[in-house]
Amino acid sequence: MNTLKTITVILFLAMGILTFPLHAERIKDLTSISGVRENQLVGYGLVVGLDGTGDKTSQTQFTAQSLKSMLAQLGVVVPPGVNPKPKNVAAVMLSAKLPAFAKPGQAIDVTVSSLGNAKSLRGGTLLMAPLKGADGNVYAIAQGNLVVGGLGVEGSDGSKITVNIPSVGRIPNGAIVERSVPSPFSSADHLVLNLHDADFTTAHRIVKAINGVIGEGTAKALDGGSVEVRAPRDAGQKVGFVSILENIVLEPGEAPAKVVVNSRTGTVVIGSHVRVMPAAVAHGTLIVTISEDTAVSQPGPFARRGSTEVVTKSSVQVNQEDARMFLFKPGVSLNDIVEAVNRVGAAPGDLVAILQALKEAGALRAELIVI
Repeated sequence: MNTLKTITVILFLAMGILTFPLHAERIKDLTSISGVRENQLVGYGLVVGLDGTGDKTSQTQFTAQSLKSMLAQLGVVVPPGVNPKPKNVAAVMLSAKLPAFAKPGQAIDVTVSSLGNAKSLRGGTLLMAPLKGADGNVYAIAQGNLVVGGLGVEGSDGSKITVNIPSVGRIPNGAIVERSVPSPFSSADHLVLNLHDADFTTAHRIVKAINGVIGEGTAKALDGGSVEVRAPRDAGQKVGFVSILENIVLEPGEAPAKVVVNSRTGTVVIGSHVRVMPAAVAHGTLIVTISEDTAVSQPGPFARRGSTEVVTKSSVQVNQEDARMFLFKPGVSLNDIVEAVNRVGAAPGDLVAILQALKEAGALRAELIVI
């Protein structure tokens, strides 16, 4: 790429000469570079130093086996048939994220979760444990003191109080990276931008924006979710090129018309492009009220038999509110829908039923998603 042209582009970006659309977003916020991502790591280890809140080794045999294996590696031989039963040891699972471009010697955070029946990991120390990737290779080594936000207290009579989750802790910068993950970023002569939300309009506008700033033919769309960009081969130049690339601003394509309904909470979200064709909707509510009153029943005067009893009288009333009907005119917008529903006083559950009925009638011009 021409050096003079690159400097010119940087100056234009710095001086703000480029005009930005009203609802503009950076390419950095719309896409991610293929191959530049985090990697999940997982491991197994032992936490020691607990205040009697560790695993009950009589119920979790793997904790005792792990303890014996660790002691054997340190030169301490436990006689055969003897199972140690300490209360200050807990078997744990480790999880961490290896950032992109992480190099050996850098530190990453580790989350520690109890694997057995330990009541709390507060005050514990994680002993050296390897963190492996999906390929089975060790990428980091974890060790350190746990930070536990939960608290659990139990009395001798069985009463207890638990605040948050005391069986999960965290070790800030608790793992040292031992191996880096190979990345195609440095060797490839092109970059692939993957859109967070696939959209043909947004992909087309990204290509147009990149070609307009850097030069025609620099970018091309592979599909609705990916854009390929020619890039310098030199790693140093490529870093500067990506810096320019991800700060290019454009107006993304608008989302399709959708209505999202959460059936568990009754939450309804209606997109701004939702339209309703001509339709009439009637909304009514049936209210059933059951009340019970107590009364005293006494025998008549001079009655030889009978006793005073307390009896219950039940009354059932059924009231139906007047059905309210409202008419949707052709192509009404989100604001019109909300106002119409609010006028009839529909609850979230009633609103879901109205939207489903409109969809079945073919009057709702949007995708109805129920989660």
